[in-house]
Amino acid sequence: MKTLTVDLPGRPYDILIQRGLLDEAGAHTKAVCPKARRIFAVSDTNVAPLYGERVLTSLKDAGFEATLHVIPSGEASKNPTQLAQLWEAMMEAGLTRTDAVLALGGGVIGDLSGFAAATILRGVDFIQVPTTLLAQVDSSVGGKTAVDLQHGKNLAGAFWQPKLVLMDPDTLNTLPEDVFMAGMAEVLKYGCIRDAAFFANLETRPTRAALMEEIETILLTCCGIKRDVVLADERDTGVRMILNFGHTVGHAYEKAGNYEKWSHGQAVAAGMVAAAHLGVSLGITPADLPERIQKAVSALNLPAHIPCSWEDLTHAIALDKKGAGANMRVVLLTKMGWAEPVSLTREQLEGQLRKLWEEGVIG
Repeated sequence: MKTLTVDLPGRPYDILIQRGLLDEAGAHTKAVCPKARRIFAVSDTNVAPLYGERVLTSLKDAGFEATLHVIPSGEASKNPTQLAQLWEAMMEAGLTRTDAVLALGGGVIGDLSGFAAATILRGVDFIQVPTTLLAQVDSSVGGKTAVDLQHGKNLAGAFWQPKLVLMDPDTLNTLPEDVFMAGMAEVLKYGCIRDAAFFANLETRPTRAALMEEIETILLTCCGIKRDVVLADERDTGVRMILNFGHTVGHAYEKAGNYEKWSHGQAVAAGMVAAAHLGVSLGITPADLPERIQKAVSALNLPAHIPCSWEDLTHAIALDKKGAGANMRVVLLTKMGWAEPVSLTREQLEGQLRKLWEEGVIG
């Protein structure tokens, strides 16, 4: 088993990575939630039929009263109405303040059930069991929870750190090819922002089979980078912003597809290419990086360019949570393996993006 500790003051937790770990979920949950009597597990209609009974059996074998609540799969379920239904279901199940919530699924399940855990009874313990590559390397670690609003993604949420993160790489074997590769966008991101050698290694492994040969190392590397960034800036006011490399334009791409045509990972892939072009236009990013990132993205069958209206692009900029007063902080690469938040006025940012959009480089 590979273990990483996120050593936040007073709230440390472990990330455990091991094949077959789903069958040990109960024992590991008992170790971190010894006072809990009931575990309220949340999953979706894709994941529950595959892994729900295994996790429930493990929880019950560890002595818990376990409930599995299943919601429709997809981003459309990450909304305030579903959140309210989840609260009511938790109360119906008899959840108390010493009990815990367990998220079994991808990023939508983790974000939604994590926000529910943060707010039900003013906060109960939370276990993350991510089953997608994107969730394993990104959304399950760091404590960000949220739901989407009509105005945009992740606009209502809370910071609520898990008590434990359990990653079973075997769950990746059941992912559709496009979902697996969407997760690889976030994997590439970690190389871009903090590990040039890791990115170079990924460039030599453009197939799923080659990637799965090193999947434990890939998960460990990505989670290690995120752990270090979260420890330096838990509340996302400084260096943690680098984790959003490619996301400003990426969110515009998601909106352009009505959050249905393009997955988050696909949008981030094209968003990273756009961010690299933006960095070059500002004289911050080396000129060779846009093409290099584009080749890596395309080799994984991810989009390097997504059509997007200027209205969707400016809407995403206006809602970007990295803004500070009149200025925007956009994450740009100063070299491969190193990203920095760069402060620009909204006029500067929109002017540069407008130029690239009119040239057809982005959008």
